[in-house]
Amino acid sequence: MTIKALVFDFDGLLMDTETTLLESWRWEWRRHGLRLDPTGFFADHGGDANEARYVALEAAIGPAYDRTSSHALRMAYRAELNAALTPAPGILGWLDRAAELGLRLAVASSSPITHVGALLDQAGLRARFEVLATGEEVPAHKPDPAVYLLALDRLGLPADQAVAFEDTAHGVAAAQAAGLRCVAVPNRHADHARFTAADLVVTSAAGLPLDALLARLALGASRPAPIRSSGLGR
Repeated sequence: MTIKALVFDFDGLLMDTETTLLESWRWEWRRHGLRLDPTGFFADHGGDANEARYVALEAAIGPAYDRTSSHALRMAYRAELNAALTPAPGILGWLDRAAELGLRLAVASSSPITHVGALLDQAGLRARFEVLATGEEVPAHKPDPAVYLLALDRLGLPADQAVAFEDTAHGVAAAQAAGLRCVAVPNRHADHARFTAADLVVTSAAGLPLDALLARLALGASRPAPIRSSGLGR
């Protein structure tokens, strides 16, 4: 297995935006004197899952609920939380070593470029990634493989020459459906028992040097042929 590129998910992997998302919703419920039950909060798919969350909050508050104001205030609060974010532990070490090894880097995220790009800029990471593939460019979100197929297309590489990194089970499914080997780094809100399909699971990017990680992957069996989605966005 000759690895030429690493393809990273963004939310919850490169930066802990999953926690700021949850905290912004907890804050908005508290603002109305309510408590958010986090059970089932995180969706089993990529993309925007907030519609159901607003519906639930409106049902809890009643006719007095002002969704426009609620959304604006919550987003402003989340922006404050996101402004304090830095790369997840160990990520900079992986990216530094990847550069030393001559590996190309990409991001494949179900989130929009306005979100991903802004936070990569904030963290000083954007210039490290040759390719960004984001949710508004593809017809379906993870676990559909479309965004990974788009990233591979832009890299000009077959799936067996790249490795994906994911923090959710549906992200792992998307990467593997595109034919990629996938390293799972479960985020703090994920059920670790759901990552049995990943080629390798590590607790944190700080827990295993990139060279050792790639060596472990090289010992694994090759992945089956990729499943193609309905089409690539541009």
